[in-house]
Amino acid sequence: MGEHEVAVTIVNRHGLHARPAMQLVDTAKKFGSDIAVSNGDIRMDAKSIMSVMQLAATKGTVLKLNAQGEDAEDALTALVELIHSGFGEE
Repeated sequence: MGEHEVAVTIVNRHGLHARPAMQLVDTAKKFGSDIAVSNGDIRMDAKSIMSVMQLAATKGTVLKLNAQGEDAEDALTALVELIHSGFGEE
């Protein structure tokens, strides 16, 4: 069990709007670890759609993902892959 943190850049054109935010939350909820996502000084629960939407992350925004728990590393890997994929958007 441990704490892991990674920085990742939003690459999709429209940023973290409702649909990709929900994808991020759904992915985070698959893991037992506590997962937070930060945009600068704003740190939110990655398993809460209302929290993630408040990040106002546009294309090019660098988010920090932090996970604590037994599956923390797997959780961050899945979230980074989702974000790098542009949430399936063009």
